[in-house]
Amino acid sequence: MSNRNILMGIQGITPEELMYLQQATASLNDDQLKNFVFLYSGKRKNAQDIMLFTLLGFLGFAGIQRFVLNQVGMGIIYFLTIGFCWIGTIVDLINHKSMTDEYNQRVTRECMHMVLSGF
Repeated sequence: MSNRNILMGIQGITPEELMYLQQATASLNDDQLKNFVFLYSGKRKNAQDIMLFTLLGFLGFAGIQRFVLNQVGMGIIYFLTIGFCWIGTIVDLINHKSMTDEYNQRVTRECMHMVLSGF
C-alpha cells in the first residue's frame, strides 16, 4: 500500500471521512502521515458502535454514547434523566452518524496538531 493510500487502511472508514482526511492531511509528509494514521486509528469512533451504545439507552443505560464521544456532562444528564425520558436517546439514534462525524473531525484536528508539533 502506498503511503498516500494508507488512509484507506483505516478500519471502518467511510467515503466521506476518507475525503475529509485526505484534505486535512494533504500537507503532511509520508512519516507524518504514518504517525497521523497511528494516532487517529486509535482515537476515532465508528458510527455503528455509537448506534449500538445509543440503543443501550432503551435498556436503562442511557448516555453511554455521550460518554464514548467525550461529552461527559451530557452523558451524566442522560443517565440521570433516562435519556430525557428516551426523547434524547431517540434523537441521538437518528443523529448517531453526524455525532460520530463531528467527534472524528475533532479528533482529526487534535491528531494533526500532535503530528505537526512533533508529539
